[in-house]
Amino acid sequence: MSGILSAFVGGTYSSAPINTVAPVVSGTATVGQTLSCTTGTWTGVPTPTYTYQWQRAGSNIGSATSSTYTLVNADAGSTIRCVVTATNIIAAVSANSNSTAAVAAIVPTAPTIGTATATGTTTATVTYTASSSNGGATITSYTAVSSPGGITGSLATSGSGTITVSGLSSSTSYTFTVYATNSVGNSPSSAASNSITTQAATVSVDLLVVAGGGGGGRSSYGGGGGGAGGYRQFTSLSISTSSKSITVGAGGNGGQPSSQGGTSTFDVYNSAGGGYGAAVNGGSGAPGGTGGSGGGAGENTSVGAAGNTPATSPSQGNKGGGGVPVSGNGTCGGGGGFGTAGYDGVPYTNGGNGGDATSSSITGASVIYAGGGGGGSENIAYPGGLGGGVGGTGRVGGNGGSGSSSATAGTANKGGGGGGSGRGLGGSVAANGGSGVVILAYPTSQPALASVGAGLTYTVSTASRSGYRVYTFTGGSGTISFY
Repeated sequence: MSGILSAFVGGTYSSAPINTVAPVVSGTATVGQTLSCTTGTWTGVPTPTYTYQWQRAGSNIGSATSSTYTLVNADAGSTIRCVVTATNIIAAVSANSNSTAAVAAIVPTAPTIGTATATGTTTATVTYTASSSNGGATITSYTAVSSPGGITGSLATSGSGTITVSGLSSSTSYTFTVYATNSVGNSPSSAASNSITTQAATVSVDLLVVAGGGGGGRSSYGGGGGGAGGYRQFTSLSISTSSKSITVGAGGNGGQPSSQGGTSTFDVYNSAGGGYGAAVNGGSGAPGGTGGSGGGAGENTSVGAAGNTPATSPSQGNKGGGGVPVSGNGTCGGGGGFGTAGYDGVPYTNGGNGGDATSSSITGASVIYAGGGGGGSENIAYPGGLGGGVGGTGRVGGNGGSGSSSATAGTANKGGGGGGSGRGLGGSVAANGGSGVVILAYPTSQPALASVGAGLTYTVSTASRSGYRVYTFTGGSGTISFY
């Protein structure tokens, strides 16, 4: 019977299914769309039942056994058809549908937004989780878009990551969305991120820069007191948030010769080291060295060295005091302080006191800085001058020596000048100047410094001055970064 199955079953003539009109697949061949398949037209007794098997490029697709099929990413680029199997008691016979065109990919699904973080004055980072579907084509990049401004940053990857967005405006609030891109196009955008505010391009700071005090002079006839380190304080100073260099000046060495204190710097703001105290030998005179404040003169020179050298406005210091020549009873001038010039030596009484210091509350407490060192005395009976303080107290300049006592050093990190030597016992020692300090204070609404150079010694406090972050740099040299 021409290969067609037939039989009498239960007294009834039966025949196998025969497909007379092929099954038809309809729908749009694009990922995400649903295709439908007809059974086609069949004969056969008894009437057959039908099952479906969808195929991708001729191979069965697992679990795709209904009359409809929704195209997935894996179908992109392949043709799809449906195999319909008609079954009755005689046989099971299959027929293939038409094949679709190659399935087209679509854009990816939207990625999931993560966290936005301001990283500078014009930059931010945005994290995201990759799209759950690539739409049937490999994702090549993810792009973050700012609002406002539409400023973009991209990351060439197919997975999750962190995008950097540059070119933002300082002190501006932004949110960000992220979209994915494949060969078809761009996905829908993610939800908006949290809001961030870029850092300010400038920051308002209070700044104190105190240089190292000059060393006291030394000789067998006494020596002048060292000048205080230059003192410069700035309030509500607007500075850029670019990296800044800092140097903390060391105290000058006392002796013969003595030396000027080291310069302290913060970026372009410099304070000059205190001038050295004069060293006198065999009764010869000397004025001492110039500097932030000038060094005190020897006993045979009536005028001490100039302060505020190099000149700043307002002045960073004052001149040193003069010496008095009295045979066997001479006295040397005190080093200049920020508050006043160094005091002249007083014959038959004492070496000149160091120039007065000043006080600052930049740290939240009143602290005394930049007093001159006391001048030395030739006679054992007359004391050396006192180091400079404020109101007779808080002397940060070193005391001058006499014939019976040694000079003392300027106070560390206060920029005090070293005391000048006396004659005899005191003449064997002249004191070093105190080291300088750099103090930076700004509101706690601004973030902590991003980095501090390894060469700097410092402390930081948010408790000493309410509402302020106070950095106190006490030694070394290096660079700081705000953001």
